[in-house]
Amino acid sequence: MSDVLWVLSHIQVTDVIDILLVAVVFYLLFSLAQGTQAVQLLRGMVLVILVAFLASQILPFQGFSWLVSTALPALLIAIPVIFQPELRRALERLGRTGGLLLRVQQEEEMERIIDEVTRAVHRLAGERHGALIVFERETGLQEFIETGVEINAEVRAELLRTIFHPNTALHDKAVIIREDKIVAASSMLPASHNPQYSGLGTRHRAAIGLTEESDALVVVVSEETGIVSVAYNGRMVRRMDANRLRNVLLAFFQHRLGGRGWASKV
Repeated sequence: MSDVLWVLSHIQVTDVIDILLVAVVFYLLFSLAQGTQAVQLLRGMVLVILVAFLASQILPFQGFSWLVSTALPALLIAIPVIFQPELRRALERLGRTGGLLLRVQQEEEMERIIDEVTRAVHRLAGERHGALIVFERETGLQEFIETGVEINAEVRAELLRTIFHPNTALHDKAVIIREDKIVAASSMLPASHNPQYSGLGTRHRAAIGLTEESDALVVVVSEETGIVSVAYNGRMVRRMDANRLRNVLLAFFQHRLGGRGWASKV
């Protein structure tokens, strides 16, 4: 107890600031990975590093201490490589942070994207053209994007209708939308193995399968019936008309604008 009191009595203001800075760094790292598939990996890495460091300081093993001191710099270098997609999106969001004018521009752009997707889905459903449209959220979908064809184009109803036209080579799989771009088409999605959905078609099981592994939202148009469905969090809501689909997408985009503006009207 006396040792603890001695340490506390010798803590200076600079020591407190130093501890707070370290805490802020860890908080930012976990906030960056929150909601992604990388969060568990980050927690595991931090836990292993802390345990190994404490053990090297307490245990009288020179070889183990040397190994830890040598490996820690390599682990620190590996972190930006492992979390490159999350770091990139965080820096992009930081670069877009601005005032009221920028928020208004974001609201207008998101509303335009929703209108374009809703209009395309309505026409595709009327023509009985199957479609699978994925909206990436916080969980990175790069592994699925890489299975398709890179597009990197603005979200336009005409482009979506063209991609999903039965006579095109890209119509059979999924389109993935990241932020305000169609980043890929003809992307392969993982099918759900839940027996509850065994009677559904390939597109519907793929939509549910992706939402079981991520926080993405997926819009599905049935090629046989023209029925529009939305999958999220491993569940599916069917028979969506244009107005209801638009409201769902508005609520989906709400998290990107802090729950304000047009999204708060849902």
